[in-house]
Amino acid sequence: MNPQAKLIFVTSLLLGTTITISSNHWVMAWTGLEINTLAILPLISKSHHPRAIEAATKYFLVQATASTLVLFSSMTNAWYTGQWDITQLTHPTSSLILTAAISMKLGLVPFHFWFPEVLQGSPIITGLLLSTAMKFPPITLLYMTSLSLNPTLLTTLAILSVALGGWMGLNQTQTRKIMAFSSISHLGWMAIILVYYPKLTLLNFYLYAMMTAAVFLTLNSMKVLNLSMLMTAWTKAPSLSTILLLTLLSLAGLPPMTGFLPKWLIIQELTKQDMAPAAIIISLLSLLGLFFYLRLAYCATITLPPHTTNHMKQWHTNKPINPLIAV
Repeated sequence: MNPQAKLIFVTSLLLGTTITISSNHWVMAWTGLEINTLAILPLISKSHHPRAIEAATKYFLVQATASTLVLFSSMTNAWYTGQWDITQLTHPTSSLILTAAISMKLGLVPFHFWFPEVLQGSPIITGLLLSTAMKFPPITLLYMTSLSLNPTLLTTLAILSVALGGWMGLNQTQTRKIMAFSSISHLGWMAIILVYYPKLTLLNFYLYAMMTAAVFLTLNSMKVLNLSMLMTAWTKAPSLSTILLLTLLSLAGLPPMTGFLPKWLIIQELTKQDMAPAAIIISLLSLLGLFFYLRLAYCATITLPPHTTNHMKQWHTNKPINPLIAV
């Protein structure tokens, strides 16, 4: 891709995010979301591979539907209350429509089907943007409207997201799809605490974004797209594989890693809110995610016998070049 074009798209991403997170008016927030969507589409489809074009088309259709629902929700609220202020979302129907719209933008269950497919069709660096930067504006909108949202609905969506994110990630061999289901699972942890302690949602998101960025950048450096390629990583880059191991264990939420902190605080807050059953369920369901993180960590640090390594290197050399390897 032309460097000038890439600069324009990245600048537009920053502009769209800034407009959304700093606006008080629904129309300005919607405008920022639209700028973001239009800026990321060329970055998804830049390889011109059929799978990348398919991913960009799916992303556009889902985001356009979600943006329409955001606008519909804000217009319904303005019709009943006369307010366009984001923090004045008081009408219950508008709150439900907004929750559905933002869930669709984020990829929360049951609106998650597009996310693994889009991530699999995107280059690794674009996948990083989709998993972190593109989720920040919708989470900001949820944060600003958290007092008006339905706690029961959000808790249900959150538990389903953690369950499906862990369950669907078990059988995957593609690293980007594994990271997509990991993202869905983490979004469940953010959603469940949003109404009770919104600042914890932001803390969880910041830590998740840092850890996910480390994983994606490491995978990009080692040009790893699936588990069989990951098995040869230790012999080629032991230091990067060690970083990947530690980051994956942190994403899994194992103490004393950083990723344990937000999970512990969320469980503590849920218990204070008399939601101990929800805390127990979400903690047990996170064990599903732990399984595939440990499998990734094992594949990243396994030392294969020399003849096996040579055979796998030869197999990768003879394979056709995958245009989706990040540039």
